[in-house]
Amino acid sequence: MSRISRVGVVATSAVAALALAACSSSGGKQEDTGGDAAGGKADTPEMTVALITHAAPGDTFWDQVRAGAEDAAKKDNIKLEYTADPDGARQSTLVQQAVDKKVDGIAVTLAKPDAMKGNVEKAVGADIPVVALNAGMDDWKEMGILSYFGQDETLAGEAAGERLTEEKAGKVLCVIHEQGHVGLEARCKGVANTFKNTEKVYVKGTDSANVQSTLTAKLQEDKDITNVVTLGAPLAMVATKSIGEASSKAKLATFDLNDDALKAIKDGKIEWAVDQQPYVQGYQAVDALWLRVNKGASTGGGQPVYTGPAFIDDKNVDILIEQSK
Repeated sequence: MSRISRVGVVATSAVAALALAACSSSGGKQEDTGGDAAGGKADTPEMTVALITHAAPGDTFWDQVRAGAEDAAKKDNIKLEYTADPDGARQSTLVQQAVDKKVDGIAVTLAKPDAMKGNVEKAVGADIPVVALNAGMDDWKEMGILSYFGQDETLAGEAAGERLTEEKAGKVLCVIHEQGHVGLEARCKGVANTFKNTEKVYVKGTDSANVQSTLTAKLQEDKDITNVVTLGAPLAMVATKSIGEASSKAKLATFDLNDDALKAIKDGKIEWAVDQQPYVQGYQAVDALWLRVNKGASTGGGQPVYTGPAFIDDKNVDILIEQSK
């Protein structure tokens, strides 16, 4: 089975799983979690897990990752300590701090693998179980990490490019909102692999005004752009403004979802989204650490555990909107 053919298999099963996961996708913001889950809590001794991501302030995508992690923590009698920093060096320092605290397990994203490598390997060397999620598909194994939960970003990009080909797109603008992020680069590379007329543009994702002005100027300058692909839901919402401001007829698609993006798909402002099921990533990462500490088990057999890609469009968005309420 080819790489692109496999996407259909993954997407079909992922949509069903996403609907189930969305039931719990609006979790809270507390730093530590405990208490009884609806199905009962594990009777194993409490353990502490550090969840360390590269989330930027205000990026609601990470609320879903955290909600999944918190639900697993409640079930598994885990004290969850969540920290985040989009800067690779500072995120790496957070890993070192978790090692110094002698946590029982670490779940970490690897958007900037070169910056993360040293301290992640220190954690592994200290016999702290480490799993990766969301970013770092090509780098987790060499760091000695036990398991990886996420999607193959190149494969997801290729699936998006194939869909754009089927839709007879003309020219695609792929918007990268964080330079040096290996996962974002892989997504755009994947799009270009299967849709050759693709151009990248870089914006400062933490500055909405910069994103909007850059995209507006690009769309005004290049009237051949028929499709815009953003790599995060908050960026997609800004892109809708740019398309209007530039009086462009470009169609918009995005990777990843939040409540606003779901509504925009429903309203026809976004054509479709490629979703990686962030809730599932957070849940499985924390649950895998409980399994390792308490059962000596590992997940994935040395291979990534795929949580996507899944296509969300007007045909299946209603169930996700309903489940997210």
